[in-house]
Parts: sequence; C-alpha cells; structure tokens
Amino acid sequence: MPLYYADGIMKEHTWCRENAGLFDVSHMLGIKITGKDRVQYAERFLPAGIKELKEGDGQLTSIPNANGGLIDDCIVTNAGDHLFLVINAGHEDKDIPHMQAVLDDFEGSAAIEPQTGNGILALQGPKAIDVMTELADEAVDWENFRFMTGRDLKISGIDCFVTRSGYTGEDGFELSCAGSDAAALSNSITNNKAVKLIGLGARDSLRLEAGLCLYGNDIDDETNPIEAGLLWTIGKRRREEGGFVGSDKILAVLADRKNLVTKKRVGLTLAGKGK
Repeated sequence: MPLYYADGIMKEHTWCRENAGLFDVSHMLGIKITGKDRVQYAERFLPAGIKELKEGDGQLTSIPNANGGLIDDCIVTNAGDHLFLVINAGHEDKDIPHMQAVLDDFEGSAAIEPQTGNGILALQGPKAIDVMTELADEAVDWENFRFMTGRDLKISGIDCFVTRSGYTGEDGFELSCAGSDAAALSNSITNNKAVKLIGLGARDSLRLEAGLCLYGNDIDDETNPIEAGLLWTIGKRRREEGGFVGSDKILAVLADRKNLVTKKRVGLTLAGKGK
C-alpha cells in the first residue's frame, strides 16, 4: 500500500468519510489458533475474555509482555472451529516467537498457524455496506451482521472470512482471502464507483481522527493497557482472575492507579482553525 494514490491524502481521507475506501492491508498477518484447548491457550497470552466470545464474535485486545507492556494490539475472533487473530504488519518476528514460547509451556492441545501469503482488504466508509450487498453471492442479513463479528462469505465468487471491523471509525469490513484471489477481489470491489483505493497516509489520518491507537506511536512495549486507555480490552473476568502474561504487573497498576499510573494517552479536539 503506497502512502497515497493520485488524489492525495486529504481527498482520500474525505472520500472514505463520505463514500467507501479500499485499503490493501495484506501486509498484516492472520493467524489461526486451532486445537481443542485453543481458548485456554489464547487466554494465556491475551487478556480478552475469549471464553465469553460466541461463535462469530470478535474483540480488540492486546498481547502484553511479562512487564505488562504491549507487544502488539490485535483483533481476535471466534471463527467456530478455530480462533482468528490479526496482528500488525512487521510484528510476526516478535509476536509469533512470544506466542510459541507460551505454547511451549502450555500442557493442552493447541497450535498456531500463520496465514502467510493471504490477502487482507479493508473496505471502509458509509457506502461500504452497499458495495458488500452488491457483491455478496448470497443474501446477507446485514442488520444482524454486527460490528466486531465475522463469518465466511463468498464475495464475487471468492471465499472470504469477513469481519465487520476496521481502522477508520467508519462502518466497514475486513476481508481475508487467499493471496492468489486478492487482486481479483480488489478489482471487483473497485469497479464500484463509490470505491477508491486509499493509501497509508489517509489510513493514519483517519485512525487519528477516530482516536484509534497506532502501535509504535501511541502504544509500545513500555506502555501498559491502563496507561494506553485500553482497560476496556481486558475482560471483566480476566481482571479478577488474571492468568495471562503480565497480568501481575497490569492488575497491580489497576489496583493502585493513583500511584502507579504516571502517564496516560489522551486525545485533543480542535476548537477551530489555527491562525
């Protein structure tokens, strides 16, 4: 994905807010977590309440290190016979070894399967649902296809795992498919006049406007979820039980925020144009 296409960042930003933008985020990595004990294993390295996720439900969560800092943020979805995790670009070299180390100490039956070479496309904006309705091979009850849920769908004849999620603050979808199908899927989507390709620059400005974290800017290995304003990504049961990597550090901060929280991520709202 380039920094921007012919229209430039500002026009791409506005287009996505008013129409639909397509982002090629195939540089991100999907990971399947399989095995009969996959939920118990996932709860060893993720603070989300995985047990509470019904089939098709997903949640934003994080991958903490032993000190309670954040190795990464990610989305995990209960895909039925497996969990589907999407991690940030360039993080496979630290996320996967961390996950493997936790797996090596896990006594149950689970496996991690990186979906290397797959395509991931993000269709975002108020007209995204109209585009998806046109391209889906079957009638979909979009009203019950809620935010942060996922399901298998055929889009323009291509098998996809589709989640209603995104990184812009708009309604939208992320579509995972075989790498060999990604170009055809992208062409099919951009044939709709409501859709334009959007680059990395507008992706950053859109997520910033929506108040969403960017790893390496707003969160990092030295920032815990409470400091990052991401306490809501830790399940209520997990706050009580712990049991995940870094939980002793994170729950200690949670118990004594007055003394132990020394920094906090905040957002600024512009009151008007600068002079």
